[in-house]
Amino acid sequence: MKNTFQNATLILVLCALFLTSSCKNNNMLQPIKDSFLPMQIGNLWFLNNENYTEITDTVRINNKLFYQFYSLIGGDVTSTSYLRIDEQNRLIESYPDAPLKIYLKADFNASLGSKFFTTGDKDYNDNEVTVVQKSDTEMTFSFDMIYHPNLKGHPHSIKYIKGKGFTGNWKKLKINGIVYAN
Repeated sequence: MKNTFQNATLILVLCALFLTSSCKNNNMLQPIKDSFLPMQIGNLWFLNNENYTEITDTVRINNKLFYQFYSLIGGDVTSTSYLRIDEQNRLIESYPDAPLKIYLKADFNASLGSKFFTTGDKDYNDNEVTVVQKSDTEMTFSFDMIYHPNLKGHPHSIKYIKGKGFTGNWKKLKINGIVYAN
């Protein structure tokens, strides 16, 4: 009887620890409305039938969940990228056909003026990224291809809006099932 009580107590303690750690992990996840790039299948940034981006699927790359972003640009150019926000609130890009290659696209915890590199490989694909604007609701990153002989010194910027993601003059914006229309 004493062993049964000890075993039952041990099982209850283990269950309590499991539930406590599960709750802590869930609390650490950033709520979607607080994300600078909300990710859910069906999210859509739509300008017109020839220019839009939509999250169409998910895929696991190195056992990590990535969202598949499909874009149509100018009606005849398509792009598919795979993005996720990691545990450190960084926007990571990778691809199923090159799972060991990781690109750091944004660091939403970085402070104004902070710099980082997209790959750290010091090649043409490696951009020096600078946080050029940051508020509670917006963040702008400037990308400079400093290792490219012709493109160095010609940065481009990408801005994110908390709860809505990419900026633009969207005719339709669908985030987590909610449609915002202009």
